[in-house]
Amino acid sequence: MTERTAIHNLQVANPLLSFINDQMLPATGVDHDKFWKGFNDIVADLAPKNIALLAERDRIQTAMDEWHTAHPGPVAEGKAMKEYKKYLSQIGYLVPEPRNAQATTANVDAELAKLAGPQLVVPILNARYALNAANARWGSLYDALYGTDAIPEAEGCEKGTGYNPQRGAKVIDYCRNVLDRCAPLKTGSHVGSKGYTVKAGKLVVSLANGKNSTLADAKQFVGYTGDANAPTSVLFVHNGIHLDLQINKTTAIGKTDPAGVSDLVVESALSTILDLEDSVAAVDADDKVLAYKNWLGILQGTLSEEVQKGGKTFTRTMNGDREYTKPTGKGSVKLHGRSLMFVRNVGHLMTNPAILYTAADGSMKEIPEGILDAMITVTCALVDLQKKASHPLRNSRTGSVYIVKPKMHGSKEVAFADELFGRVEKVIGMKPSTVKLGIMDEERRTSANLKACIAAAKSRVAFINTGFLDRTGDEMHTCMLAGPVMRKGDIKNSTWLGAYEKNNVNVGLACGLRGRAQIGKGMWAMPDLMADMLKAKIGHPLAGANTAWVPSPTAATLHAMHYHQVDVPALQKKMEKAVAKQDPKQLREDTLNALLQFPVVAQDAATWSEEDKQKELDNNAQGILGYVVRWVDQGVGCSKVPDINGVGLMEDRATLRISSQHMANWMQHGVVTEAQVQATMERMAAVVDTQNAGDAAYQPMAGNFDKSAAYQAACDLVFKGKAQPSGYTEPLLHAWRLKVKAA
Repeated sequence: MTERTAIHNLQVANPLLSFINDQMLPATGVDHDKFWKGFNDIVADLAPKNIALLAERDRIQTAMDEWHTAHPGPVAEGKAMKEYKKYLSQIGYLVPEPRNAQATTANVDAELAKLAGPQLVVPILNARYALNAANARWGSLYDALYGTDAIPEAEGCEKGTGYNPQRGAKVIDYCRNVLDRCAPLKTGSHVGSKGYTVKAGKLVVSLANGKNSTLADAKQFVGYTGDANAPTSVLFVHNGIHLDLQINKTTAIGKTDPAGVSDLVVESALSTILDLEDSVAAVDADDKVLAYKNWLGILQGTLSEEVQKGGKTFTRTMNGDREYTKPTGKGSVKLHGRSLMFVRNVGHLMTNPAILYTAADGSMKEIPEGILDAMITVTCALVDLQKKASHPLRNSRTGSVYIVKPKMHGSKEVAFADELFGRVEKVIGMKPSTVKLGIMDEERRTSANLKACIAAAKSRVAFINTGFLDRTGDEMHTCMLAGPVMRKGDIKNSTWLGAYEKNNVNVGLACGLRGRAQIGKGMWAMPDLMADMLKAKIGHPLAGANTAWVPSPTAATLHAMHYHQVDVPALQKKMEKAVAKQDPKQLREDTLNALLQFPVVAQDAATWSEEDKQKELDNNAQGILGYVVRWVDQGVGCSKVPDINGVGLMEDRATLRISSQHMANWMQHGVVTEAQVQATMERMAAVVDTQNAGDAAYQPMAGNFDKSAAYQAACDLVFKGKAQPSGYTEPLLHAWRLKVKAA
């Protein structure tokens, strides 16, 4: 039994109570009695509203099921689509677009409002990951290229166990060509350059042919370190982000370089999301306290972690800011040394036993977890706002707190988040709209009403982002009774997806987010395939997104190259003008006609071979089991899980939602049988066991089906998938994880 302490109408688990009273409140200076009285009142007033919003989700899904039962199959264009949209309006799924949906967000840091660059997402429960992400603002391009497949391991260029000079030469040539593109010279090339000096405020480059040159645009040289005649680094700016050319002839690389260049360090992860949601397994007070401690430590600048690397142990802490001498030699240039931090709270669905409250009917209920997260994470952020502007470890320099709010369905749910954060601000004495909101456009009802969602929190919106994975899972659950969904690979080419990605950018620009907020795109899920990422992920900035998600600091460093290739702010300005020229009514009609197309097939399912169907089942089952076994047994919410072909994928609950809903849908429509799915799950359990054979903490599932909580949880996600709220996986995962922890 969890030991609790009563405060007003709240029963607070003692570990959480100790953290709040002994660490958070003293650090922030918030009055104890004011905090707890305010917290109690927020729960009393808003928990019933939270419950009502979830009931509204269920009502709408029931109405959708009724439509799909009466109108199976895809929605045809023309009259059928018109009737469908009319029905969606009648049931409250579609709401009228507001006339004034212009964002008024103020005091947003430049990383979100003005600049374009990668965004990391990491689980906040892991202090090492959090620190690595915070420090990923700057990354070595030399290391990122040398250590990944971005440089092919052609004959003679293998990574090997020691330094390979031939591979190193490829890296150096790549980086010099980056300089030629991003900071070109008036004449000549950085390739083969023999030296860099600063004379009369200008950068002078000694070329391979013995001549000297300067930058084509002198303003791109913004600072240096060391002596002007022998700088130890040279700082360039391009498209608003920086490149730091490191010069050190005493290093193994620098001593072989004609100019002594030892590295090219580039500005990489401009922002990071520390995640309390999809990438973590936080099911009780102990888990939540660890997360909150890490968030507070990041904001205080005190978080540290012992790390073992290369046979050595050292303590990792947060990087300080970077300082350079101005080109004139007088004064300094200071740059932020860390990624700007968001924290992602949970959505409106889940409750958590960390706090129980007395409901109006006298019963004890678990607190809505989103209310808990809002109260704690925002209060923790006061420590950052209380720092002086010159503090070397400040997060926001504009006095804002950045919260990502996921899995909201429509504008009323966004309005509820706006109200919640407003109530928290009032209790702790924070100015209204200090909390800035990241709206995840990852549910179908939000996509269809995106302008209304932005209008519902127009003074807070600092971020909208497409999430293809969760969005696909919601698509599947919404149309569960409409018919068999496409094979997963085919969904990427479906009509709704293209409209969804385009609509997010167009609506964001139409609502005035350019210069105020981020417009983001989703994750690259294959951290080992960086060459493929470099080819594919440039599509995100080309689509007008000024950020996109990456799974690691290395990926952030490589993805940063795309923001040197595309001037996103300039592109957004052009796109904004193009959107403004279109008839808004016609644009919305055309968008909805495409956006509301279901990924269901009419006759295709009958043509799928048994082999095709079994391959799809194998892929789904292996992915589900590989992820769930770590989640339930070990409490790992995000990890690199090998897929059925052995390719490592960054799996989280969003990918799990897709696979489980896909299998549930195919069973619903008789594409596969329940017995076939059961047999597939058992066979794939053995495959996953083999893939995890090297993990000493791993508990095999095959041959242990009746006792393996992880296996039973995975099966529940599939066989009970149709009944899960919006197809979410959290309720079942939390229940099974709590059983394992209790045992």
